[in-house]
Amino acid sequence: MASLYTSALRELEGVFDRLNDDDVDKANEMIAKANKIVVFAGGREKLQIMGFAMRLYHMGLDVAVEGDMTTPPVGKGDLFIVTIGPGEISTGLALLNVAKKAGANILFITAQPDGRGADYADFVLTLPAQTMADDQGTAKTSVLPMGSLYEGALFILFEIMILKLIDNLGITPEAMRANHTNME
Repeated sequence: MASLYTSALRELEGVFDRLNDDDVDKANEMIAKANKIVVFAGGREKLQIMGFAMRLYHMGLDVAVEGDMTTPPVGKGDLFIVTIGPGEISTGLALLNVAKKAGANILFITAQPDGRGADYADFVLTLPAQTMADDQGTAKTSVLPMGSLYEGALFILFEIMILKLIDNLGITPEAMRANHTNME
């Protein structure tokens, strides 16, 4: 019998076997073209998107995490990146509405592309992993609890997106390190 580690790793591999890499490239095009970027997620997904925002900042992009008191307004030419694995949460829907009315482009990342959050998006990137929308009964497919498979897949997705952006934008390791904080 496979260990829990092996099972979880196989499940993550299965997520990326089903991911449309062309959609990842389209999402990265949106990021590369944006004037300003603001990111949002709730719960443990927020931890993943905050790490993504940090790497975008290291690359020299103008990025903020929604909820921080230094978050700028968004408007035309800006990008609002939202991840809501289950497809909708009330706070996310409210913020998506604000960004849409302000004219920002919206990249929506989810495992549930039929959820209400996708209705606001200019582009939906589907990350096909179990979330809290399908973690019980016969819908459950992961050894990991609740939305953990989606959250773990987000980390890997975001790291690959960063690698692709580094290549596409010609960002050097030295430039990224120069943007790393010295306040640790």
